[in-house]
Amino acid sequence: MKGGVTEEHLYLAYSHQFEDCIFPLHTSISLFLLSYCDCKLFKVFLVPASDSTDDQLFGKAQPDDLEFHFISRRQLPLVVQSCCLPAIVEENGKFCRAGLSVVLRHIIQKTYEVDPSKKLVLELLGFKKTCLKACAEVSQWTRLCEFSIPQAVESLLNASPDQCQAIPPEVLLLEKKLGEPVRVHNDDKIRRQKLQQQKAGDKTAAPALAKRATKNLSPEEGTIVEIKDQEEPASLELKVAFSKLIVQEIPATTNREPSHIRKTKTSDLPPLEHVFAEGLYFTLADVVLLPCIHQFLVFIKKHNKKLLDLRLISSWYHRVQEVPGVKSAAAKCNMLFLQFPDLLSFPDEQLRDFSTIPDDLEEEHEDYQFIGGPRPTMTKLMESGIEAKFSPHPCPRWTLDWNSLPAAVSPGEGRVFLFVFSSSYSYKNIFLLIKLRNDFGRNNGNVALHACGVATDMVIEHCIKAHAAFVVCPCCYGFIQNTVKFTFPRSHRFKEVLSYKEHMILCRFADQTAVQLPPERRLIGKHCMGLVDLDRAWAAEGCNYSVQVMSMEPESCSPKNNMVVGVPI
Repeated sequence: MKGGVTEEHLYLAYSHQFEDCIFPLHTSISLFLLSYCDCKLFKVFLVPASDSTDDQLFGKAQPDDLEFHFISRRQLPLVVQSCCLPAIVEENGKFCRAGLSVVLRHIIQKTYEVDPSKKLVLELLGFKKTCLKACAEVSQWTRLCEFSIPQAVESLLNASPDQCQAIPPEVLLLEKKLGEPVRVHNDDKIRRQKLQQQKAGDKTAAPALAKRATKNLSPEEGTIVEIKDQEEPASLELKVAFSKLIVQEIPATTNREPSHIRKTKTSDLPPLEHVFAEGLYFTLADVVLLPCIHQFLVFIKKHNKKLLDLRLISSWYHRVQEVPGVKSAAAKCNMLFLQFPDLLSFPDEQLRDFSTIPDDLEEEHEDYQFIGGPRPTMTKLMESGIEAKFSPHPCPRWTLDWNSLPAAVSPGEGRVFLFVFSSSYSYKNIFLLIKLRNDFGRNNGNVALHACGVATDMVIEHCIKAHAAFVVCPCCYGFIQNTVKFTFPRSHRFKEVLSYKEHMILCRFADQTAVQLPPERRLIGKHCMGLVDLDRAWAAEGCNYSVQVMSMEPESCSPKNNMVVGVPI
């Protein structure tokens, strides 16, 4: 206990360190956030890749104000041993949070919960507190920040100099995304202000943040820092970005825009430019990317690489340094920021365009827009003899006395979204009651209720590897998309008929089963659900499983009422 707060344990992987960086980069990112939040609520353990627990392995990359403990992999709590680090375990050892984004979001929330004065820390979670909330399996942006860029930079740093002739395509993709128009919840208002500024031709319409030093609160309580003079006048976007960080925020103007500004069509308004990674505001995404891009730029400078112009990343890198608390956090982590404004600007003949980004990486991050409904796709499947098939429910009259069961498992509590069970772990805090398990013929089964998007496929894959039976209730079909581990369609037969884009059409319309929709539309949605799950079932059957797709009883219990039941043959 620390000041009445239950202590939690934070486990970080440790492979090696080089100069001011600890590897893997996920560990450096976690330590940087702890320093930025000035958070000492966790007991921090470093888990070396080898069995050695020699704390002499640690050098100057250790943050000055954090205490560390070394622990071998075999000494980890059982609930952590099968997890990818970083991971946080509650003091009782029964609940584990694993994965970079999940861990970082919890650090932020815990910091604010203990000290509500640290509002700047909570702002890292962004609008509606959703920054990096969607898992990498369903969010292309989370995957780019959490996995693609850290892994690409690590690969670059670990390669020999003669192998490093090209900038990682993931870094190029980030540069490209920083050049895309910004979308924020109130962008119409801000874009009209920008249009008014452009019409007036008044470069000083936005208060010149560059012409004065503005005092701001850092995340550390009571600390006042300054944003130093910038080299050029602040844009409207920069004004908006830093307005959240100013102690006495700039008062909102009460003057209405001129009528010609108000009447301008939204499509004719000027686009907003990126200030930070996700748009206008400094968020957790910037915290995740900063240690990675810093190490990438250190490599570029050290090896005198002059391969292309990364003006947007360079500008972002320098801008992030001016955010209150960032430089002090970097100093604690012994991270020495680079200052080389002209390092990444070269003659045109040395520049490369974004054609160096592989097509498959571009395709992963493309936001497909579909025109038309699902009928052509459904017809195409029907002509190939593929139609949704629903097996009868094996226990349609079976009921449970919920009053006799723990409240935690009752649907009436409104908190039961996902159950995942495996007999190979001791999850004492999870209760499961399922009669279907008696039909499996094995004492090893998995259950997932409302497994979002690709989570359904993750559970099925886990069961197939363990040769275990499963009962999965899919959800959020619209979140299904190709990932690092999964591609769609899943089954050989569906792949022969449908392209990825056509399969995505089925997934999008499979989500349209809400009770407020017209009955005909709900029926189409149910049919699309059946087709998507039939594809999953056939894929599992190809791995020696007997699989059935059926509906819950009663079907009105949920708009997402499919069950995929599989038994190893």
